[in-house]
Amino acid sequence: MGRGRVVLERIENKINRQVTFSKRRSGLLKKAFELSVLCDAEVALIVFSSRGKLFQYSSTDINKIVERYRQCRYSKLQTGDSSELESQSSYHEFLKLRAKYESLERTQRHFQGEELEPLSFKELQSLEKQLDITLALTRQQQTKKLMARADELREKVRKMEDLNKQLESKVSTTRCWFERKSS
Repeated sequence: MGRGRVVLERIENKINRQVTFSKRRSGLLKKAFELSVLCDAEVALIVFSSRGKLFQYSSTDINKIVERYRQCRYSKLQTGDSSELESQSSYHEFLKLRAKYESLERTQRHFQGEELEPLSFKELQSLEKQLDITLALTRQQQTKKLMARADELREKVRKMEDLNKQLESKVSTTRCWFERKSS
């Protein structure tokens, strides 16, 4: 007796999702291998986990397969109509922006100290250098703001001292006037 139909929606439990990813990834890699052996097909499979980790399989050199794919897609675009070209161009732009967005999100998580395990030593050093630069710039901006605030306060103190002198002058003038009047 077979298993019931699986509902295809995101698995909310993080542990269950990771276990399912691991099992299905293994199954997918196995199927890709079987397809290449049984049918003498050139197969390339690239999978990125939600944490950005790369898993790949290729029956031959993956770069050659990817290049062959690009040539095939490019030749189809050349023979297609202009609306298909625009659609493909928009889709490629979308993919580039999506990749950039995911890269920025991953970088942000790294800056927050999350998901550092898959990073190499050089990547961690680069991240440390970027954080040092950012910290230095932040301190520089903070120092500028503090200096500007100190200048504002000095100017305010100077104005208050001037006002105080004016008031003292008025008080002494008024005192002299009262003394003259009373004598």
